[in-house]
Amino acid sequence: MLKKMLLMLTVTGVLFGAVFGVYFMMMQGMSQGMASYVPPPTAVKAADATQESWHPYLSSIGTLTARQGVDIRSEVSGIIKELNFRSGQDITEGQLLITLDDDVERANLKSFQARKKLAQLTWERDKSLLAQKAISRTQFDQSTATLDEAAAAVEQTLAVLDNKKITAPFSGRIGISRAEAGDYIRDGDKLATLQNIDELYLDFNMPEQDYPKLFIGQTVNFTVQAYPDQVFTAKVDAINAKVDSSTRNIEVRALMDNRDRLLVPGMFADLQVLAEKPVDVITLPETAITYTLYGDSVYVIRGDAEQLSVELVQIETGDIQGNRVAILSGLEGNEQVVDGGQLKLYNGASVAIKGAGDDSGQSGWE
Repeated sequence: MLKKMLLMLTVTGVLFGAVFGVYFMMMQGMSQGMASYVPPPTAVKAADATQESWHPYLSSIGTLTARQGVDIRSEVSGIIKELNFRSGQDITEGQLLITLDDDVERANLKSFQARKKLAQLTWERDKSLLAQKAISRTQFDQSTATLDEAAAAVEQTLAVLDNKKITAPFSGRIGISRAEAGDYIRDGDKLATLQNIDELYLDFNMPEQDYPKLFIGQTVNFTVQAYPDQVFTAKVDAINAKVDSSTRNIEVRALMDNRDRLLVPGMFADLQVLAEKPVDVITLPETAITYTLYGDSVYVIRGDAEQLSVELVQIETGDIQGNRVAILSGLEGNEQVVDGGQLKLYNGASVAIKGAGDDSGQSGWE
């Protein structure tokens, strides 16, 4: 009995030893395999840091206004007899726009002209009698005053008749009519707007600290919501003589050629005022930069074509033009950086470039 028990214990020990031996050998083999395992490189897109010539700029917003623009109003009251334009029509300087009914004024003119004629005859007769000392100087002075009064009445009526005809003060495009023939209008009523849009002003404000950077003839590039992909150009035409004490801004006015009539007064503009001289900068695609609260960084690709790795480099960013960002420090300008796939990377990670980055995003402002 004792021999059987010893035999069973011996067999059990041998079995357990064999199992643990196999397990130990397997674990040792796995450890050696893990130690020698090298993960495959991460596939990334790449872009080159490039040297470009950029104009530093100041950003602002502004409004387009006509170089010449007025609201057409009447100086006198009356009924519109003729409306001599169509809404949206191009008008030439001096063109007759509106005629008011002037029958009463013409009748008055005939009456005043008759009085003037009588006063002129009386004055000439009294002048002759005064020379003969047949009348007093006082009576002649009264005749002179009556003649002057009659002449003034004629001139006043002629002025009223002239105001009954409204003409264009300059050439331009007239807006939508606010009255029709037969309407009664009062003096000062707005009848239409006339805008010369061949040239437009771009009015905007800049902070007072930017005043030394402004000058006459400076280039202003801007876009409007009607043509978001088209860049328009204007030149600074005037800078205000003082800073607004309430906003601490100075008003600037630029002038642009609008003979193609693409733009109209009142449009909102997003603008950039360019510096006088361009500067050389290192630029990267905006998608290559990782922005964090602790600073901006990029992954710079190091090594040769057979074995590539990345280095996390802290950078300082500057202006943005188009989809390119100016790099103020951190790069020399000849590096290749990761432009896609940054989330999978860490400092020193192996990479493989799966395609060239889209490096065609040049600035639309140049």
